Amino acid sequence: MNNDQELKELVRQQYSRIALQDKDTNASSCCGAGGCSTEVYNIMSDDYTQMEGYNADADLGLGCGLPTAYARMKEGDTVIDLGSGAGNDCFIARSVVGEKGRVIGIDFTEAMIDKARGNVAQLGYNNVEFRQGDIEQMPVMANVADVIVSNCVLNLVPNKDGVFKEIYRVLKPGGHFSISDVVLAGDLPEQLKHAAEMYAGCISGAIQREDYLNLIHQNGFTNITVQKQKPVIIPDDILSNYLSAEEIEAFKQSKAGIFSITVYAMKPEAACCTPGSGCC
Repeated sequence: MNNDQELKELVRQQYSRIALQDKDTNASSCCGAGGCSTEVYNIMSDDYTQMEGYNADADLGLGCGLPTAYARMKEGDTVIDLGSGAGNDCFIARSVVGEKGRVIGIDFTEAMIDKARGNVAQLGYNNVEFRQGDIEQMPVMANVADVIVSNCVLNLVPNKDGVFKEIYRVLKPGGHFSISDVVLAGDLPEQLKHAAEMYAGCISGAIQREDYLNLIHQNGFTNITVQKQKPVIIPDDILSNYLSAEEIEAFKQSKAGIFSITVYAMKPEAACCTPGSGCC
């Protein structure tokens, strides 16, 4: 699949299925609902359970990091979560920003939005809302967010440059983001690159680590910092769906690596427009 809309529809279908599944049967993590093993789940996901604001009903195990733990939020902030799922990061953010703050979750999967709205209704929060929309065209005005967070979502978006432009537009001058995502070092085997299931699993949609960081820089952000990095190991039972035993061994011997990174960056205080637009 090489059409952006087809890829996005694939992701929508996968995550709709996850939203509609019983949580106890969904040991699929960021790798989607397509047969990933619990070993992938354990490697991709980080443990949220000790974080203030954690809500078990909102934790679908879809992340690859803990961006809210690194997001430098403070009381009264406006926080936007990109690809908010059932709302877990939003509820953790709300525990930091308090009643004076505001939290907006954006997700393009209707079933996820419904699940998140059900969760927030049960919690009774009046300053957490969920909006259905595409993070390449966020349903949010410019210069409104103090902090943007996202957990294992941008790797699912074909137009990552467009998302970073939108992040820049929506952040206030001096605002910042903390995003957990999957990146590569070296090349994946072609069979993995073109596997639709692996795309919805965050792996084949990932780009090179340096290209990812360069996109952030090219879009005008400063103070770019990798806050955390950890390797992601695809177990043999998954690799064997796409590669022969010899190809698996060659992949393991290669320098190619898959990593979860959490990245911080800031929109400059003096920012007045999107870089390259000519308005500054």
